[in-house]
Parts: sequence; C-alpha cells; structure tokens
Amino acid sequence: MLDNVKHASEQTTESDINERIAGRVRELRAARGYTLDTLAARCGVSRSMISMIERGAASPTAVVLDKLAAGLGVSLASLFGGEPEGAPAQPLARRGQQLKWRDPESGYTRRNLSPACWPSPFQLVEVVFPAGARVAYETGGRESNLHQHVWVMRGRIDIVIGDELHALQQGDCLAMRLDRPLIFSNPASKAARYILAIGDAPAT
Repeated sequence: MLDNVKHASEQTTESDINERIAGRVRELRAARGYTLDTLAARCGVSRSMISMIERGAASPTAVVLDKLAAGLGVSLASLFGGEPEGAPAQPLARRGQQLKWRDPESGYTRRNLSPACWPSPFQLVEVVFPAGARVAYETGGRESNLHQHVWVMRGRIDIVIGDELHALQQGDCLAMRLDRPLIFSNPASKAARYILAIGDAPAT
C-alpha cells in the first residue's frame, strides 16, 4: 500500500513539473513572438514535440529541453523556473520548495536551488548523476552569453567541451561558456553529485 501511495505521489510530481515546463515554454515563446514553426526551426525540435511539451503531454529529455532553451535564448534551468501568475518573488527557497526533476533518458536528477522568480544574474542547480550515465548537449552558440561553473561535491564527472576533455574529481571546479557542444559522463561505479552556477556575462 505504501509503495502504491509513493508511486502515485511521484506521478503527481512529474505531472506538476511537466505543467511547469509547459507554462514556461509557452510564456517564453510568446514573449519572443515565435510561432511553433519558428521555434522548431530555431532549435531543431519538431513542431509536434514542442506542441506536446506546451500542453504538458510529454516528458521531454534533458537534451530536448536544452535545444528548446537554446532556441529561446535562455538557460536550461530557466525552463524549470517561475511560479504561478501573481505569486510574489521570495528571496528564500526552502529545501522542500526547490523543484526537482529527473531526466527520463539518463536518470540524472537536477534540483533548482535558487529561489524562483527572484531577480538575479545567476542560478544554482544541484545535480546527481548516476554511475555510467551520459548526456550529450548538441547546442553550440547561443544569443545570450551564458556561463556555467561545475563544482564537484562527490564522485567523478568527465566533461567534454567541443574537443576538450576535463576529468573532474571531488572538489574540482570547471568554468565554461556554453558556446560549444557539451558532453557530461560518469565513468565511475558510483553516482556523482555536483553544483552548477549559471549566469549571464558581458560579451567579450
């Protein structure tokens, strides 16, 4: 019985997250004046898939969401942000209020640590990356000048930026600009945990 209750709770949470993503994609697309066809051409995701995501009828992978984010000129973390219309921005996000999402393809989980809607030039994200998992982000340059730092808290993560491999151990911190294809992989036998700091910076 307890397992059934837990499973139902997880399903509800996934549905809520899909609705949150749906609302953010619709909002960002409308703000830019993009049609479904325009956004599909910009990001390489099919019109039908974008439509399903905007209706909350699909559970998109991290790779698909990253393509959408690139097409919209925002960070991947931004697609999980926001609160219901009219909700006040708060400077504090308690652990239980932080949105947690699981990539249906790789199984990695990400938790938005930063308070939703709070005006800030950067965002913090906590990631738990399973042993043997791999995620390849194909997007290159973006209209916005997004920078990202990866700080490994536990385990090991290999990151390939373009054709450069960086093997990160616990305590290592890597700075990067999101202007080339990016691959995250965990070659170890245990899950890794790291913190992402994401922000805009003046163009150089």
